[in-house]
Amino acid sequence: MSPTSPWWRSAVIYQVYIRSFVDGNGDGVGDIAGIRSRLPYLKSLGVDALWINPWYKSPMADHGYDVADYREIDPLFGTVAEAEQLIEEAHEHGIRIIPDIVPNHTSDQHAWFQAALAAGPGSPERGRYIFRPGRGPDGDQPPNDWDSRFGGPAWTRVSDGEWYLHLFTPQQPDLNWQHPEVHAEFESVLRFWFSRGVDGFRVDVAHGLVKDPELPDLPPLSAPADGQPRPHTDHPFWDRDEVHDIYRAWRKLADGYPGDRSFVAEAWTDTPERLAAYVREDGLHTAFNFDFLMSSWDPKDLRTVIDDTLAMLGNVGAPATWVLSNHDVMRHPSRYGRTAARRWLANESYVPEGPLDLRLGTRRARAAALLMLSLPGGAYVYQGEELGLPEAEDLPESVLQDPVWERSGHTERGRDGCRVPIPWSGQAAPYGFSPDNATAEPWLPQPADWAERSAEAQTGDEASMLELYRSALSLRREHPALGDGGMTWLDTPARVLAFRREPGFVCVLNLSTEPYRLPDHTSILLTSEPVDDGRLAPDQAAWLAV
Repeated sequence: MSPTSPWWRSAVIYQVYIRSFVDGNGDGVGDIAGIRSRLPYLKSLGVDALWINPWYKSPMADHGYDVADYREIDPLFGTVAEAEQLIEEAHEHGIRIIPDIVPNHTSDQHAWFQAALAAGPGSPERGRYIFRPGRGPDGDQPPNDWDSRFGGPAWTRVSDGEWYLHLFTPQQPDLNWQHPEVHAEFESVLRFWFSRGVDGFRVDVAHGLVKDPELPDLPPLSAPADGQPRPHTDHPFWDRDEVHDIYRAWRKLADGYPGDRSFVAEAWTDTPERLAAYVREDGLHTAFNFDFLMSSWDPKDLRTVIDDTLAMLGNVGAPATWVLSNHDVMRHPSRYGRTAARRWLANESYVPEGPLDLRLGTRRARAAALLMLSLPGGAYVYQGEELGLPEAEDLPESVLQDPVWERSGHTERGRDGCRVPIPWSGQAAPYGFSPDNATAEPWLPQPADWAERSAEAQTGDEASMLELYRSALSLRREHPALGDGGMTWLDTPARVLAFRREPGFVCVLNLSTEPYRLPDHTSILLTSEPVDDGRLAPDQAAWLAV
């Protein structure tokens, strides 16, 4: 990678799910003070930036993704002054800060929405959201057949008879991005935080902002009579072409600030080509690679996703990003620890199949980390991933807090299992998550067997997941072949993947059931497990100098 290349083309970004990272004040919930206390840890880990899930003022109907004020920090997490201190201190450690921005919807407690309710039908205040009369003789039916992503209808009726759209919970009314005041407000919010030193934003539901103004019913799932796929722009609220006008304006705004400020899109799309549209030269900078995250543990599937990603993003000059876990999906050791590990579809809930073999899942997770961190572009590490944390699959129903649990009628457990507070030290809960004098339990209970997974227990243990990540991130930073750039596949047996990056680097991943003799090399830089007699065991990866 060129030393003058923008930082975001190669960055390893660590995702901080703030509620579950570190509790600095003892109330059982993570906060800004907790993040500040772990900046030395994050520097020693070797990450380039932190993506922080929403920290704005919020009633917490969806744990912060229902924002009541984009210019205030929720008291649960701290203050704007503390956020400014965090940004300054992180920069002193060489770490950039990327908060979430949530532009698809606000909280129903946002001043705009409260004004819309008070003003009534046809008012300018209601124009900022999507209000419509209902269908049927009495208007008592929703305006169309859209469903909420969290279950149930996507419409709620208010006391004067109109309905408002919410693609998520009823407490998250969707904004009307046809309205110029919405554009102006979010550009103002971006300037507010850019002026305080943030280095970029992760854009929540980047594909969902613009809706078809006619609000038609969803088209049938069956193919048209001619058998050709339905044009993607026919979808009334996901990934519409008009959304890119918003991001062109945001890109121009960001380019007006020093320091290569950047955006990363959470954009679920049907094809790599559609994803590439978000990261054209005049659009957002990078986008999450959900196809890679959703890949099954299969060489053909992985290679296809890698090739398609690099080809499509390369066509628009954008770098790839790679991710294995985040706050919305089952942690990957628990996905990979099932022999039926499979690809699943975008926006589909992941349903684990078969019994969990956590030793197998952890072995595959170690190998997957070396694959991810050696691919061209950048990467995301979800907090606790570097500790090898599995999904907490046995949380009692009484503690579940994800709105998916309630909205689905208790048929989907939701995402709490990947959001459990992470362990730092000690032999029992809260494992250093909260201070010793804490009076509150962690907001979600931690498994009883996590002592051996804490950062303290793994530090200095060369066989641990933490030290594997530290070694990999250190080598990635030092080796001129890693980060942004290209790659070339090497000839291998069908269930082995190997690629070369210049100068002088090869990654090998054995997905077969038999040991594989490593190709010629001058030295072994790093392996996911110890190598016996130059043979790579099944579900094992190696970095080689050649």
